[in-house]
Amino acid sequence: MAFPTGAPGCTTSSVTETVRVYLPATLPVLNQLHERGELTPDGEAHAVTPALREWYAEGDEEELEYVAFTRAAQAALRLLRHTPGTPRRRVVLSADIPAGQVTGVDRDLGSSVVRLAAPVPLGAVAAIHVDDTDAEADVAAAVQVVEEALAGDPDAQFTVDGAEDHELAWYDPTELDDLLRDRS
Repeated sequence: MAFPTGAPGCTTSSVTETVRVYLPATLPVLNQLHERGELTPDGEAHAVTPALREWYAEGDEEELEYVAFTRAAQAALRLLRHTPGTPRRRVVLSADIPAGQVTGVDRDLGSSVVRLAAPVPLGAVAAIHVDDTDAEADVAAAVQVVEEALAGDPDAQFTVDGAEDHELAWYDPTELDDLLRDRS
């Protein structure tokens, strides 16, 4: 499923149409982005897809973007689960990607999962979102049960909700050096 040009969720510029994509990440991934100047997505990314738009028809653009963003933050929990020793802070990168490089993966109603056809250059990153240190305990607890929560366990979901109660701090990409120095 490709993203139609001119569709809501795409922005028009004189060069190309873009889609705002939310990439789950970790602090070590931010280091890689800094060192290489680009990020090769390893797994899922999220965006406002036609399937998400159809599922949440009454939602405005901001609400739909928040759903995609929140799903990326949950995917960051799964990344943390599989990377022991990584600081227990969720990271989500918001990036504007050319629409032709974004493909919907799951056609299920409500899905926001997309695949990217190319690495994401640092210049495409619009914002970096990272948990503050006060979220670490709740994020660490959520990391342990995120898979169970996705499988429908209400107790595990309660724990994941505790992490989701923490808002991720917003950083401009130009603050990446400072962010890595202060948070690693």
